[in-house]
Amino acid sequence: MLRPAVAGVCLLAPAVGLLWVPWYARGEPELVGIPFFYWYQFAWVPATSVLLRVAYLLLRREGPGRSRRPVG
Repeated sequence: MLRPAVAGVCLLAPAVGLLWVPWYARGEPELVGIPFFYWYQFAWVPATSVLLRVAYLLLRREGPGRSRRPVG
């Protein structure tokens, strides 16, 4: 029962982090001359892909006849 809850948090985090604009609508701190507003959003791109992968691994189910053993 804990796995779906953790997966839900992984899926909800990018939405909350990006839709709560007043939290990151500022220019400081800058990263290599890029205002916080922009690099914060760009940082969510790889973070979201990692969180989606974690949610997938938590929610996938083994079907009949499938195993986790590597083939070969």
